[in-house]
Amino acid sequence: MLNYILVFVGGGLGSICRYGIAHTLQYTKMSFPLATFLANGLACIVLGFMLGLQLKEGVPSTQKFLIMTGFCGGFSTFSTFTAETYQLFESGQTGLALANIGLSLVICLICLYCGIKLA
Repeated sequence: MLNYILVFVGGGLGSICRYGIAHTLQYTKMSFPLATFLANGLACIVLGFMLGLQLKEGVPSTQKFLIMTGFCGGFSTFSTFTAETYQLFESGQTGLALANIGLSLVICLICLYCGIKLA
C-alpha cells in the first residue's frame, strides 16, 4: 500500500510542476510547445540521474516509487519512454528501440485521432 501512496504523492508533485511550467510560460506567445518540451527534458534529466544512482549504488524502493515512477510519471511519461528506449539501445536491441520510437509515435497519433473522432 505504501508504494501506491508514494506514486500518488510523487505523481501529484510532478503534475503540479508540469502545470507550473505551463502556467509560467503561457504568456510567451510562442508557436513551439516550450512548456511541454521543457517538462520532458527536465523529467529526462531527473530520471536519468536516478537511473545513474541506481546503477552506481542502488536506490531505495521508496525513492524509486516516489521519484522515478511517481514524480517523473506525473511530470512526463516521455521520460519513461526515453529511458526504456535508451535501455533497448544499450542492450544492443537497436531494432526494438527503433520500433519503439516509430510505433509509439504512429500509434499514439492514431489513438489521438480516434479519441478526437470518438468525442
